[in-house]
Amino acid sequence: MHNPLILVVEDDAMVRNLIITALKTHDYPCITAANGATALLEASSHNPDIVLLDLGLPDMDGLEVLERIRSWSHMPVLIVSSRSREADKVGALDAGADDYLTKPFSVEELLARIRVTQRRLGLMAAGVQNQSPVFVNGALRIDYAAGCAYLEGRELHLTPIEYRLLCLFARNAGKVLTHTYIMQHVWGSSWDNDMASLRVFMAALRRKLEEGSGAPCIHTHVGIGYRMELLQQQSAQ
Repeated sequence: MHNPLILVVEDDAMVRNLIITALKTHDYPCITAANGATALLEASSHNPDIVLLDLGLPDMDGLEVLERIRSWSHMPVLIVSSRSREADKVGALDAGADDYLTKPFSVEELLARIRVTQRRLGLMAAGVQNQSPVFVNGALRIDYAAGCAYLEGRELHLTPIEYRLLCLFARNAGKVLTHTYIMQHVWGSSWDNDMASLRVFMAALRRKLEEGSGAPCIHTHVGIGYRMELLQQQSAQ
């Protein structure tokens, strides 16, 4: 697999240069942006594989950049920010971020997170090739080819992580999936802070599924993981 093209969005020149040097040393092609407007322009024109996004930008909040990207793309976005409050992390994840790294960080951890994202991109590409085009379970319908999920005929508005979680449960409907299994397949890792992220995304996904009376429940198995209720076998159309 070729190394992904990475867009580095960072207004601090020292931090930006540190990241760029680390990426180039490990043969990652990269482009840069020092503010939100340039980041959106680079993202739309170059379609990078991964975005490293600072939240404290001079012209707009990084969350606004993230939300604008999410309006047209599912490209992985890794937040790199000095904001360390749990509320900031939850807000970014809810807005569609794939990961969150707090400054100061080690170059080794940053590269590890990028490698995890790179592996996840490969797994997702392989999964799309091998799965049936449509999954149906009660009032839930997932069109894998279109990358959309529907509940009672209405499209579910899911973040990229929520959609990946839903697809993972759909492919394993009726089975108990452990926390570690879920984190490895969705995040590509099972670090301690991924557990907190998993709880956030699971709560949001459940809320959206509960909007439909015929949706399959996702049951909690305390201390173990989660299981999607199997109401109807998968069918291809």
